[in-house]
Amino acid sequence: MSATRIASLADQVIAGTALDRSQAEWLAALGREYDHDLFRAATRIRERFHGNRVRCCSIVAAKVGRCSEDCAFCSQSAHYKTPVQGLTVLQPNRVLDAALEAARNGADSFGIVNSGYAPKNDEVEEWGQVAGRIRKTAGVRACASLGVLSREQAQRLAELGVERSNHNLQTSRRFFPNIIKTHTYDERLATLYHLKQAGISVCSGALFGMGETWADRLDLAFDLREVDPDVVPINFLIPIDGTPLVGIQPLEPMECLKIIAIYRFLLPRQDIKIAGGREVHLRDLQSWIFYAGATSFLIGNYLTTCGRTPEADRQMVRDLGLELDSGDESTGSDSPSPIRVQYMKTPDKTPEVCSSLNDA
Repeated sequence: MSATRIASLADQVIAGTALDRSQAEWLAALGREYDHDLFRAATRIRERFHGNRVRCCSIVAAKVGRCSEDCAFCSQSAHYKTPVQGLTVLQPNRVLDAALEAARNGADSFGIVNSGYAPKNDEVEEWGQVAGRIRKTAGVRACASLGVLSREQAQRLAELGVERSNHNLQTSRRFFPNIIKTHTYDERLATLYHLKQAGISVCSGALFGMGETWADRLDLAFDLREVDPDVVPINFLIPIDGTPLVGIQPLEPMECLKIIAIYRFLLPRQDIKIAGGREVHLRDLQSWIFYAGATSFLIGNYLTTCGRTPEADRQMVRDLGLELDSGDESTGSDSPSPIRVQYMKTPDKTPEVCSSLNDA
């Protein structure tokens, strides 16, 4: 009976009628024995709206550390003593090098990610100009994640050539104050609408595994449906030494996949991108992200944690019989771009630097 209803709800989404809250809550309450029914249904939705093609993007941490905000998950916060200390800023030519490497690795988009609450106007000018050069030089979509933006700053970024901007809501409005106290959910939400008004494609999603409930996950999904971003990145918490969330119990792989699947039901037309934490949380089930309904992934390293090699991800796509939307696989390197400060906990809990900025 439950398997039949899952299939029926997928038919409803495919026919163009969105699920309501009670239907989403029913999916979230399903037992583990229905996971494969849920994943098969999510695959049908993915194939209906996105076909057999998947995408990948890459990012560079252009400004790292000394962030004024107290995000409980973040290694870059100045409020906590983490492996990321001090401030590191990349020179524009290193960012362009990273964009070229991303293009060779198959990325269709490349994002500049800066720490901090909000950019100053001169930073908007500087990084907006770099973003404009990325499109011309690397031939990939130029993206930027610079923090909270005013309406005027968003408009200026659009004029300078920024095509997409990431600003994650992270979690539900209710749970947000448990994770971040130095700014509000509404400030993040306002930034998304400023970006949309400026004509910049919006990328906004979540970080799961911070202690939120399924109600929080659904609240966020329905808020995102209202915002209507083009891309919804899904991240899973990697606890960093020194942050308040370091001891939290990690999500199980099948729980992560269930989150992806239900987000596919609720956001059928969005590009659902699996980003930080997939190696740690999904382990041998990383390729199942597409079975659960995802349509893209972040290739290479993250902000302050390591990813796996681009070649491993490209091979995963080939093995599944999927098509990567862009990139020349014959020119991709076999290792992540060495352009970022990257840390991952080793078994003795000491930070391991995956990549360094020797001449930033």
